Amino acid sequence: MSEKQQRIIIPGGSGFLGRTLTEWYASRGCQVTILSRDPAPVSTLANTNANVNVNVIAWDGKNLGAWADHLDGADAVINLAGRSVNCRYHAANRRLMMDSRIDSTLVLGKAIAACSNPPEVWLNSSTATIYRHRFDAANTERDGLYGAVREAKDAFSLEVAHGWEDAFAKAYMDNDLQRTRGILLRTAIVLGNEPGGGYGTLRNLARVGLGGTMAGGHQFVSWIHERDFCRALDWLISTPSANGIYNIAAPHPLPNKAMMAALRGAVGVPVGLPATRWMLEIGAFFLRTETELIFKSRRVVPERLLEEGFTFEFEKLPEALADLESSSPKAERDHLVVD
Repeated sequence: MSEKQQRIIIPGGSGFLGRTLTEWYASRGCQVTILSRDPAPVSTLANTNANVNVNVIAWDGKNLGAWADHLDGADAVINLAGRSVNCRYHAANRRLMMDSRIDSTLVLGKAIAACSNPPEVWLNSSTATIYRHRFDAANTERDGLYGAVREAKDAFSLEVAHGWEDAFAKAYMDNDLQRTRGILLRTAIVLGNEPGGGYGTLRNLARVGLGGTMAGGHQFVSWIHERDFCRALDWLISTPSANGIYNIAAPHPLPNKAMMAALRGAVGVPVGLPATRWMLEIGAFFLRTETELIFKSRRVVPERLLEEGFTFEFEKLPEALADLESSSPKAERDHLVVD
């Protein structure tokens, strides 16, 4: 008798992480259903030959609708919905960033509660940014510190992160979701070749000599290779004892100075111009983003994953970058492409 096809639901799955997970699961024969506010042809959402295993369903991320029927009998829900933080934090974007995360999380709780055969596990995005800006010890799930720091300019990011996690807790409490395991993903920067993830932009900066130290270079960067990101989530789904909060990050964060040196080494450019804080402020303004994404020291380690038996394929950054360079599309290696 053939093995049952695994069904994965990915709300907000049309972005970088969603496309990465879609390719991972669809290429392994799983049925993937993406919930998207702007449904597009499957071919634009996953670079895979297994697109027959991918469906894209419309939802508004706020109200129950026909989309909720697809959750019934699913093996896992991986909620990635939320307005990108790669923008200027003016009032309208702040409201969109907050509401898109909270509304989608709360309505998913209602949809799961209405299922006669609810999903076995619900993984909800959070962010490693929730931890305190620090340079000493690493933040773990057990011993992490919290609180905004003026130097990091992270007060609003922390407000969003806590609101997101509070909405997840409220969804469980209000809907009594005892039959579905709940997991919060405090995810670090995911490095991957799928467009939209930022690695292509960093690579191109390094290739044209702009891959130097940023804002002094002492701030720590936590990261994870795209393949380990997918493997970690798959491990959490398939491990019945896994529940609660997990840091999704490689075991060895490193200072920005060391990260940029590793990046230059990966692309074969030995020198990069450094950028001061004021230079980055000007650049962020014109790129319509925020410097908090660079200034904050994110020193996060995956204590629970390591203690509970998950093994990383890429523990250190140089080997992760070497793999990404070797597997990047030829067009991106031979020409400067800004994602």
